[in-house]
Amino acid sequence: MSDPLAEAIAMLKLKAVLTKTVTGAGAWRVRRSDEGLSFYCAVLEGACRLEREGDEPLTLHAGDFILIPAAYNFALTSLVPPASPGVDTLPIEVAERHFRLGDPHADPEMLALVGHCMSESPDAGLLVSLLPGLVFVRDEKRLSLLVGLLKDEAQAQRSGKAFMLARMLELLFIEAIRSGTSLATPGLVRGLADPRIAQAIRLIHQEPARKWTVQALASRCALSRSMLFERFTEMTGVTPMGYLLSWRMTLAMQLLCDTGVTVAEVAERTGYGSASAFSVAFTRYVGVPPGKYAQHRAAVKHVGLADTG
Repeated sequence: MSDPLAEAIAMLKLKAVLTKTVTGAGAWRVRRSDEGLSFYCAVLEGACRLEREGDEPLTLHAGDFILIPAAYNFALTSLVPPASPGVDTLPIEVAERHFRLGDPHADPEMLALVGHCMSESPDAGLLVSLLPGLVFVRDEKRLSLLVGLLKDEAQAQRSGKAFMLARMLELLFIEAIRSGTSLATPGLVRGLADPRIAQAIRLIHQEPARKWTVQALASRCALSRSMLFERFTEMTGVTPMGYLLSWRMTLAMQLLCDTGVTVAEVAERTGYGSASAFSVAFTRYVGVPPGKYAQHRAAVKHVGLADTG
């Protein structure tokens, strides 16, 4: 059976950028602008606060975990932050991957594991848009186990470290999203919480090339056409056919990155009767023809390999 959440996260191709531990004492505030990178924080001891524009501050205690799949402007602060909102604290690196915040001479009042990661997917923006804006998890033992393993792997020097961190981050994302609470924004996760809408999403993922209609999906989900359309749109933020198109284009962009896959093959695997029909749809959706898109991604991949050589 198709697992849409796992598929979307696997397609993100997550790569750890930095994982570190931080301690804090006194009044401190660290403001970040990660420009869309994914950010996570696990509070191991003590407490701190998360400040995000448009939201009330969220107090985090030991055992709490937050995940922001696409982080922009936010801040972590002490429970009583500096009086001036414009005051930022400069982290002090006291050991490799370990930083101190606030009063460097006082006993630590908070210990946390924080980190951010990037997506190497060409369509990361589309995939992240399907996930919640913020995930909050409290006292979840399975997640705590993953956090401990991630911390151990990040701080050790073992062969295969990059591969292990990438797989752990995928597990961390999935476990956090399915066990936590998130903002009630439309998207994939909210849609999967409704059994009938989840069935429709799974059908689309299982057979993206099928000539789906709203009526065909509705009949497979034991709903009327109008009820499926309304509930699907309310839960996911897009219409059933809009979601089908976006998932087909997501698959197409992934396939076009694979060497040796022709445009005609991509068209067939994503439900288009001809390469020309697919090319028109892809160009309208992405902004460039599939052939040109594939050439661009191949050039980017070549440059990336050269940089690591």
